[in-house]
Amino acid sequence: MAQAPTAPPPAAGETTGDHTVEINHNSSKTTVINSIDDIVEHYMSAAAGALFFPFLACLAWIFDSQQTFINVFSDKPPPWHCTSSSCNFTTPCDLPSTASWSFSKPRKISTISDFSIECSSPVLLALPASSFYAGCLVGGLSLATLADSRIGRKNTLVLSSLTMSLAAALTAFSPNLAVYAALRFTCGFARANVGTSAFVLSSELVSRRYRNHVSILTFIFSTTGFLTLPAIAFLNRAHSWRLLYLYTSIPSLVYSIFLLFFMKESPRWLLLKGKRKEAIETLKKLTSLKEIQSFPDLAVTYSKKTESEGLYSAARILFEKPWALQRLAAIMIVSFGVGLMYYGMPLNLGNLNVDLYMSAALNAASELPSAFVVFFLANVVSRRRSLIGFVIVSGGCSLACTAMGGWPAMVLEMVAFFGACAAFYMEVIYTVELFPTCVRNSALAVVRQAVVLGGVAAPTMVAAGRRRKFLSFGVFGIVIILCGLFIVFLPETRGRAISDTMEEEEHKIMEGRKTIYPSS
Repeated sequence: MAQAPTAPPPAAGETTGDHTVEINHNSSKTTVINSIDDIVEHYMSAAAGALFFPFLACLAWIFDSQQTFINVFSDKPPPWHCTSSSCNFTTPCDLPSTASWSFSKPRKISTISDFSIECSSPVLLALPASSFYAGCLVGGLSLATLADSRIGRKNTLVLSSLTMSLAAALTAFSPNLAVYAALRFTCGFARANVGTSAFVLSSELVSRRYRNHVSILTFIFSTTGFLTLPAIAFLNRAHSWRLLYLYTSIPSLVYSIFLLFFMKESPRWLLLKGKRKEAIETLKKLTSLKEIQSFPDLAVTYSKKTESEGLYSAARILFEKPWALQRLAAIMIVSFGVGLMYYGMPLNLGNLNVDLYMSAALNAASELPSAFVVFFLANVVSRRRSLIGFVIVSGGCSLACTAMGGWPAMVLEMVAFFGACAAFYMEVIYTVELFPTCVRNSALAVVRQAVVLGGVAAPTMVAAGRRRKFLSFGVFGIVIILCGLFIVFLPETRGRAISDTMEEEEHKIMEGRKTIYPSS
């Protein structure tokens, strides 16, 4: 924040840069701030304890995580037993007659037995989970720019969370497989923007000083969702799979309604869109009482309009800049490798012959410390070095799993999953810092879809790994390491102020080049 010089200060509303803000604390003192980031930092510095709204936004990751992994339990293969004297088959579908076997538990405990698809093709068995991830891809790509261009972070979060919750609740009443798959697609379509909007909104509601704290809070809630899901499923193991959807969707629905009435919009987005009054009201809620008297004199002037109001205007801005496109391509390639490992390892637990509930709980337990490791490293180690280290650890341990069995393989799997989780969390922080406010939500949404794309590819490799472990664990390890090499094409962002417009980021790029290649 720069103080006005001794020369006569600019008149009210006069523009001294791309964005100029004049804050008149009294008639004799004027402070000129040249960017939206300066405005927010100026006032947020007085809001050390105003973490309620970021906390509220971060809670969305609990429900996001639960809906992401719920198919592992709702679509699990139901236990069965033979009713005839001779039974040497591994699956009931190999038996000559349906009278030769029977389910060991009520049909209602799994969608497979409830919809009588136990002997259907693998494609049909995987249809609900595949539909969910397909919905994530379609929703993430088609609505990625919604929070940047039209309705803002808060409304996108509310709309996405509410739709996801309703779709999950309606899933409990699915009469057949087709309706079930369609509702899972709808749930995935809405879920695609829940985590993204929540993370961006929470990070923009705090000052730079507390951004890492909010990030770790987001990751802890994501782990909480993953960790509570096996517990809920275990308690519901003797009851209908439909109850599992109700148990996870009703709290999410209540949360969405609470968001609608109590959540605040990002002041950065409001100022960027010229909504000064709304920004002032939001900042009043986030700062201490002693700062309120200065808000009525805050004025924002734009020298030029850097974005239009179209739904895909943010995407157009993002793809028009070569440097932004290069960053997006590089981080997406890294994200694909991370996503393959992140979603593939939990699915691969079946190839280790361990208890489903216990193994899922252990994986969730290994995810929690990864969040704390990222929190501490984010303050002391560069983003690039941290990310490279995580992908090497994850890939190396996954490759080692191909030569191990039993508990040693389980331990290596947990370490590999730990590395993938840490890499995922670090790249989310990295992406927020790589792209300006005007396209940040869009960029993060696209990056998350690259992670989901890795998840789409994982089940095929897991199925192949049942015959040969290298086709799952080995391929996972090689892919994440190779994709991780693209980190070298990304600039370092640790400790740097985030930009609000493409012009600000380009100015920083030019300044960085001058530092590296000073003129003689």
